[in-house]
Amino acid sequence: MLDRNGIDTVVISSTAYDHDVLARLIGSLRDRNVDIQMSTGLLDVITSRVQIREVSGIPLISLRGVAFSPGRRFVKRAFDLVVGGLIVLVGLPVWLLIALAVRLDSRGPVFYRQMRVGRRGGVFGMYKFRSMCDGADARLEELREHNEATGPLFKMHNDPRVTRVGRFLRKYSLDEFPQILNVMRGEMSLVGPRPPLPNEVDTYSDYHWRRMEVPPGMTGLWQVSGRSTLTFDDMVRLDLLYIENWSVGFDMSLMLRTIPAVLLPEGAY
Repeated sequence: MLDRNGIDTVVISSTAYDHDVLARLIGSLRDRNVDIQMSTGLLDVITSRVQIREVSGIPLISLRGVAFSPGRRFVKRAFDLVVGGLIVLVGLPVWLLIALAVRLDSRGPVFYRQMRVGRRGGVFGMYKFRSMCDGADARLEELREHNEATGPLFKMHNDPRVTRVGRFLRKYSLDEFPQILNVMRGEMSLVGPRPPLPNEVDTYSDYHWRRMEVPPGMTGLWQVSGRSTLTFDDMVRLDLLYIENWSVGFDMSLMLRTIPAVLLPEGAY
C-alpha cells in the first residue's frame, strides 16, 4: 500500500496495539522514507500542555497541570471583573435600546430571571433580556414533543413562545448581555461551561457532572464551535476539553473567537 499510493506519513494509534505489535510496525518502516507519527490517545489535551521527557532512556509524555489553585482563581476573577466592567460601560447605550425594544414589543418585564445550576451544584438566578412571551415557562411541557435537541436540553426552531424582538436578540446572542451582572456578582465567569437548568442536571451521569467543576460562563468552547447545532454529548466533550486545558490565555482566545461567532450566528436559535 505504501508503494502503490506513494504514502509519505504513517500514523499509528499506539493505544490500539501491544508493545510487540508496535515494535514490529515501526521496525517494518525503518528503511522507508516515511514520517512516523504516534497517536497518544490524549484526545482532550491540547499540545501546549504536552512535553516529551526522557527518564532512564525511556521517552515519557509529561502533562502540565491545570489545577484551579487559589492564585489562578484570583487571576480568573480579576480578569472577569476588569473585562466585565468594560463591557458594562461600553454596552450601556445598547442595553438601554434593547430594554426599550423589549418593553414596546410585548407585555411583560424587560429582564427574565431563570434558576440555573452553577459550580458544584449551587443554584442561582441567571439574568437575560426577555426574549419570550410572558409565562413562556408554563407552556414548555406542551412543546416537549417538538424538542430538536439531544440529552436533557430543549431546543426548538420557530419556538412560538419567542417574540419578534426576542428572535433578533437570540440570533445575535444579545439576550445574554445581562448575565454580566451574574459575572460581577461572582455567580458566573465570562468563559466557562453554560449553566444548566435544575431539571437537566437531574439526568446527569457522573461523567456529565464533571462539567460543573468550574464556574459557568457567558461563553465557552462549544459556543464558538457550532452552538445549537451540537449535540449534548458534543457540548459536554467540549466543556471537559476546556476544563482540562484551562488558562487565562485560553479564556482570552475564546472571548475573541466569540465575536465572529455572534456576528455570524450559524446554529443560533
